[in-house]
Amino acid sequence: MTDAPNMPKAVAVWLIENTMLTFDQIADFCHLHSLEVQTLADEEGMKIAGQNPMNTGELLKEEIERCEADTDGRLVIVKSTLPKPQARSKGPRYTPVSKRGDKPDAIAWLLRNHPELTDANIIKLIGTTKNTINNIREKTHANMTNIKPRSPIELGLCRFDEYEVIVEKAQIKWVKAGNVLPKSEAETYQEMESAEPTKAGFDFSNFLGTGTDS
Repeated sequence: MTDAPNMPKAVAVWLIENTMLTFDQIADFCHLHSLEVQTLADEEGMKIAGQNPMNTGELLKEEIERCEADTDGRLVIVKSTLPKPQARSKGPRYTPVSKRGDKPDAIAWLLRNHPELTDANIIKLIGTTKNTINNIREKTHANMTNIKPRSPIELGLCRFDEYEVIVEKAQIKWVKAGNVLPKSEAETYQEMESAEPTKAGFDFSNFLGTGTDS
């Protein structure tokens, strides 16, 4: 069985909005049931920000184009060289020394992509401190110039199921409080398209006679 993307539902939402792939193709790639993909396309996907699998190095553009041209084709994921996150027991989260330097990148990514997450959510997810989160939010972190936002799942700091549970709960509270979830890439692109000024054509109506001959 092939590997699934680190963020299956988020990737599925992006593929639904930005490609001509069938639901079956998307379901196969994301290891979801085709009915789950249908639900994401109908309404559930509005609650999830899409994740471009090409940006995370999990899928090639050529693969998408190949499968768009062949509805029987199946997407092949790019093998990741990053270590898989390991399941952990209850208690304080332990992060290997080699991974601790990645936490600021993960915090920056979460702050940018998930404003609905509280500091407590982020602390629970990747095991950091409130002070570190505030320093990155306010851009006063000692290593701020070298911080590059990266997904904590991609970095191996948490598992997708942990991330999904925390984010979905936070999003429900965020929406109930009257806030709006971040736009997906497709929505942002559509807004940019609609905002482009249309080319004004020459109006010939003033030169067309509407009266009767004298």
